[in-house]
Amino acid sequence: MAHLFNRNVLLGVSGGIAAYKSAELVRELQERGAQVRVIMTRGAQEFITPLTLQALSGHPVHTELLDERAELGMGHIELARWADLLLIAPATADLVARLSAGRADDLLSTVALATAAPLMLAPAMNQQMWKDPATTANINTLVQRGVQIVGPAAGLQACGDVGPGRMEAPAIIADAAGSLFATGELAGKRIVITAGPTREALDPVRYISNNSSGKMGYALAQAAVDAGAITTIISGPVNLAAPKHTQVLSVHSAEEMLEQSLRLLPECDIFIACAAVADYRPVTIEDQKIKKGPEEVTLQLVRTPDIVATVAKSSPKPYTVGFAAETNDVLAYARDKMQRKGLDMIVANDVGDPSIGFNSDENAVTVLWPDGQQALERANKNTIARQIVHLIAQQA
Repeated sequence: MAHLFNRNVLLGVSGGIAAYKSAELVRELQERGAQVRVIMTRGAQEFITPLTLQALSGHPVHTELLDERAELGMGHIELARWADLLLIAPATADLVARLSAGRADDLLSTVALATAAPLMLAPAMNQQMWKDPATTANINTLVQRGVQIVGPAAGLQACGDVGPGRMEAPAIIADAAGSLFATGELAGKRIVITAGPTREALDPVRYISNNSSGKMGYALAQAAVDAGAITTIISGPVNLAAPKHTQVLSVHSAEEMLEQSLRLLPECDIFIACAAVADYRPVTIEDQKIKKGPEEVTLQLVRTPDIVATVAKSSPKPYTVGFAAETNDVLAYARDKMQRKGLDMIVANDVGDPSIGFNSDENAVTVLWPDGQQALERANKNTIARQIVHLIAQQA
């Protein structure tokens, strides 16, 4: 079955009796991993209610070109940018004609002009309307513009006629939609990535932390999404935008990061511990700001939980990848860490070089696993992330 993981499918429903099949089509698209939003024409609302498709898709159904709720009132532009695919099913003879002419007289036809996403139509009409030379010319025009056509199927129609013109089965349409996108190496895998630093509070205004920017973890998340994975980031405090199609869970302390990690483990196939977790935290956290006092202050610390080791000991255990940020004897320390903590893979990098350490845009690492290793030459972190994800896909 073709997949649509990490894809936004905008489903357009026009006014034909086959509109009732759009409810099943929403489900078929979701089962293949798509996020689905729906546009309905006025005619479509005579056959099936917006409430039905709202309940199934989990999002409000869009019906009007001028939407006061949309940013600047330009809902059609927002939807056009959101979509990875505009799928119109059913596509009536009237809608096919309007699209062929480049009309923009309702929300659906306007979005079709405004989007850069591919357009796919599932025609549905009376068999004689389908055979009419005007419809044939309109379909040919759309095909020449790169529009994908699915169906129609032949058989008994609602009007009693028999012939071509029935909307294709929803499962076939959903598979055709999935075939437009390349299948990634990690398609359908559920990946959890920890990223950024943790902050261990001393009092309401001070904390212990480190210089991690989260750039490597976020780059890994983007690479995982591009490989087809369902990706969640457990993120310490960073100043980075979330990669598209990811869920970001924000935390501060190591304890909070561990709690979220364990909560997600039952549905986790691959766990990548990229966060720079503080090794120690204060024994006590003061309720009030600590005032300046003597020249010297003794601070008592205790170890924070070892998140990646805890995950690696879980049952069932996900494929567990750790990071070793070292300043000397990098490979020796990394391999020891991998063996000691029961990891399946570890990524070793030398943070002693500031040009490839914390906050940098580039990195150079060596990836190790029990029976092999591979050095990844210096490159930007997005490139390094894609190479790491490729190695994970080969080994996991």
